[in-house]
Amino acid sequence: MKNSLHILLFILLPIATVAQTFSTLSKKEDLQKFNGYADFWYSQKEDKIWMQVDKLEQEFLYVHSLTTGIGSNDIGLDRGQLGAGVIVKFQRAGNKLLLVQPNQNYRTTSTNAAESKSIQQAFGLSVLFGFKIEEEKEGSFLIDLTQFLMQDTHGVAKRLKAQKEGNYKLDKSRSALAMDRTKSFPKNAEFEALLTFTGEPTGRNLRTVVPDASAITVIQHHSFVALPDDNYTPREFVPGCGSFPMTFSDYSTPVWEPIKKRLICRHRLEKKTPGIAMSEAKEPIIYYLDPGTPEPVRSALLEGARWWNQAFEAAGYINAFQVKMLPEDADPMDLRYNVIQWVHRSTRGWSYGASVSDPRTGEILKGHVSLGSLRIRQDFMIAQALLNQPFAERDDNYQPMLEMALARIRQLSAHEVGHTLGFAHNFAASANEKASVMDYPHPSFSTNGNEITADNAYAEGIGAWDKVTVAYSYGDPVSRQAEKDYLRQILDQASKAGLDFISDPDARAAGGAHATAHLWDNGKDITTELKEVLKIRQQAIKNFGKDNIRTGEPYTVLEDVFVPLYFFHRYQTEATTKLIGGLDYSYAAKGEEKTIIKNLSKDDQEKALQAVLMTLSPVQLMIPERLLKLFPPRAYGYNRSRESFKSTMGVSFDPLGAAATASDFTLSYLLHPQRSNRLVLQRAVDKNQLGLEEVMKQLNKQIFKASGDSPYEKEIARTIQFSVLKHIMNLARQEQSLPQTKAIAFEALSIIKSSVGTDDAYAKMIQREIDQFLKAPEKFKVIPSPKIPDGSPIGSFSCTNTH
Repeated sequence: MKNSLHILLFILLPIATVAQTFSTLSKKEDLQKFNGYADFWYSQKEDKIWMQVDKLEQEFLYVHSLTTGIGSNDIGLDRGQLGAGVIVKFQRAGNKLLLVQPNQNYRTTSTNAAESKSIQQAFGLSVLFGFKIEEEKEGSFLIDLTQFLMQDTHGVAKRLKAQKEGNYKLDKSRSALAMDRTKSFPKNAEFEALLTFTGEPTGRNLRTVVPDASAITVIQHHSFVALPDDNYTPREFVPGCGSFPMTFSDYSTPVWEPIKKRLICRHRLEKKTPGIAMSEAKEPIIYYLDPGTPEPVRSALLEGARWWNQAFEAAGYINAFQVKMLPEDADPMDLRYNVIQWVHRSTRGWSYGASVSDPRTGEILKGHVSLGSLRIRQDFMIAQALLNQPFAERDDNYQPMLEMALARIRQLSAHEVGHTLGFAHNFAASANEKASVMDYPHPSFSTNGNEITADNAYAEGIGAWDKVTVAYSYGDPVSRQAEKDYLRQILDQASKAGLDFISDPDARAAGGAHATAHLWDNGKDITTELKEVLKIRQQAIKNFGKDNIRTGEPYTVLEDVFVPLYFFHRYQTEATTKLIGGLDYSYAAKGEEKTIIKNLSKDDQEKALQAVLMTLSPVQLMIPERLLKLFPPRAYGYNRSRESFKSTMGVSFDPLGAAATASDFTLSYLLHPQRSNRLVLQRAVDKNQLGLEEVMKQLNKQIFKASGDSPYEKEIARTIQFSVLKHIMNLARQEQSLPQTKAIAFEALSIIKSSVGTDDAYAKMIQREIDQFLKAPEKFKVIPSPKIPDGSPIGSFSCTNTH
């Protein structure tokens, strides 16, 4: 009886404590209380959470995220995906508490209350939710948090609709609070809800990744986090520092100064002993690896991420950047942990580094890296295709390919962690001895006679530029040097050392024009490197055969392994094309000794053009007949995928389609309207420069006057010719094309018509196509070639960064 009484008192104690606080809860029989940053109670019987709010007008950080994902790269709803981190506060309005998001984009540092109010009233704010006050007691308020948590805050239904996967609505009858990771800690409270969306699927991606596409269930995570103290010192952003900018407008700025402010994004890091050259940190930056990552990937990711400590050591910190395994009881979505997460999807896709920052200062509060688990397999396949018949002697000879793939995973780990440290891409690094892990690296192969090796496929360790970015973002002046002088000195020294920084908009091939900043390229001399890549590709094709796959695998697998080899030159071609009409420039500021802007020399552009035209040679694009005999129709159960060759010949392999696809890729960049417009302008400014007319003449000379040595090679040549023809027509019709550009394209068509003759049916067809176009160009529609397989060495896009 005595023991039973103790048990009864133990059960009733939480209820009694609640009763003393809020009478509304005293009637509940099954409450579980959580104490911490936010005190709240959960009733399993009612599946509700009530939260106590005792501080109105006190700002805190609200973050939503996905604990579980859908598993489709194309849909883009991944496990561990962070949403926006926004500052919010509770305000009372009648019988409600409103969750209000103030406007952080427009603000003031003025101490004049009236001035501050005028700015606050000038720009809109957002009320995220309204809560009925269930009970008020001694300045504390009780609200029902359940409906707020049961919203589609992360926008799953909106994302599915945008991706044309269907119209879905939240089904509350199939949704519930998820309590396994709902907890409260001294500085943060974490909540989760299992949400089910119902609807009719209209896309194919969703059907491939969920058991029943009419019911989609995910777990969404919500974090309420105390804002950091005021001891963090923001640091100024300048274009050449290599960091991401956080921007806002300060309306208290004097008229003679810029109103828009730019701060870098970085973690808080302080020396235990300020002012000395080397010191331990008060609190090191610690990243935690997902324990669900298998070996040997686990060790590779740990090693690659730890490279960053080399840069922190160079910036004056001792062991200030650490990487550990995530404790078993830790929640990767908890904002107290910087996490590297191994994410599975149904298809290969990109990885990305995201972070949550304090919107007031740019201080990074949580870094979260998402690494696609299938990406390592693409590098394995690249090595399998290029190395000399690796399975000739035995089928378990996977180590050479695995070593190259793991070398890439180390670099990828460092790259994505770099984003969460606040660093942007530096696509100029590959032209400077691979000076940064923040570039996109292409594997480097070399030849030794007829043998191809991948001994130094990827660089190891942190790069020289990475040390610059860490020093700028995290370093501190020694002695009494002013911070501004210290930061300028870092960038000046980097410039003198030849370390350039060029990021995304200038490196993308479609509109980009920078001479050295490219994606997935190698080498300082881009043109020479393209020729070397074509040489390696040709040798690898000569070596390629049935022993590039294991015994027992269908020859369909051999065809798929051949894909990354056939298109091995695609990114170096893209980079070289950018030299045509290309520019050399920097993010220069007044007072700096940097190149502002200049056109590349005509000689460099002509060399680049000749190298690019090599990729349109029938000899380069013709798959040897001996390999055609190894590529039968697809084996049963091995359907074509997005990473397979496409075919215009039904079930059979299509070598003409492969050539059309490869030539289309080159021409889409060579005859891009923005590049063509630049060629028109640079010739107008300098009559001795390369112009669009010369490009057209070279295309006519080398493509339309080429003839094959065999009927097979002749058909490859004709395939390439037709690709050129339709791209010139497309250039003449593009809205982006200048009138002068269109005129040159029309003239090129007339010249081609006069040069092809009417000797055979194919030449007559070319004549008719040109005549029909010239008669009614507005009716022209681009005839698509087979779509090029997904091909970035590790995914369609490497990464994004979200703040």
